[in-house]
Amino acid sequence: MCGRFNVSDDSLVQGLLEELGIPLSIEPRVNIAPGANARVVYETSQGRNLEDAIWSLLIEPKPDGSGYRPSPKYSTFNARAGSLGTSPLWKQRFHSQRAIIPASAFHEWTGEKGRKQCYNIHPVNSAIAFAGLYELWDFRGDVVPSFTIVTLPPHPRFSHIHPKSIPLMLGPEEFDMWLDPHLTNTDPLQHLLKTRIREPLLVEPIKSPLNLEKMGHGEEIAADET
Repeated sequence: MCGRFNVSDDSLVQGLLEELGIPLSIEPRVNIAPGANARVVYETSQGRNLEDAIWSLLIEPKPDGSGYRPSPKYSTFNARAGSLGTSPLWKQRFHSQRAIIPASAFHEWTGEKGRKQCYNIHPVNSAIAFAGLYELWDFRGDVVPSFTIVTLPPHPRFSHIHPKSIPLMLGPEEFDMWLDPHLTNTDPLQHLLKTRIREPLLVEPIKSPLNLEKMGHGEEIAADET
């Protein structure tokens, strides 16, 4: 699961945007949670876009008319890789509405309730390009983007941090293929859906996802051999 993430306006994120062909800066944000807005990259026949989107694929107007919220009926902020090709919710979007969500790090918690430790997790030398799916909802002429992050089955060297899943993080060589809306045959994407740590990850204990203050030494999780 990926339940929180952050993004900084630093050289690593700027380098990621350059790799994606996006000549824009990105607004720093911390503690991005499901239902909040984050910047996502998607591609249409008119080119690539960097837009604010709501983190949860299924959204609806708020009852008080003040905006939009995740559907209370379903949890759609993450999409399991194993169901992308079969679930009616994901299947069509997996074929032609794939997105990349730039990030600096994501958060997981371990320990007992009331004494949980938060970790800030990020690649050693790069920003994160989460693989996701997106939708453009039209609410009476108000077009509202939303997205979900793809998660992989648990990784044995990451399971002590999160035993159920790990987010799919793409490498630069995979960006064009993942974003290509004309690549509707998803067979070339299947190798990406196998659990793998593509580059070393730092797992750093922090005081809070709001200020990212480090607490003690972190752990480095090695990348899988290619």
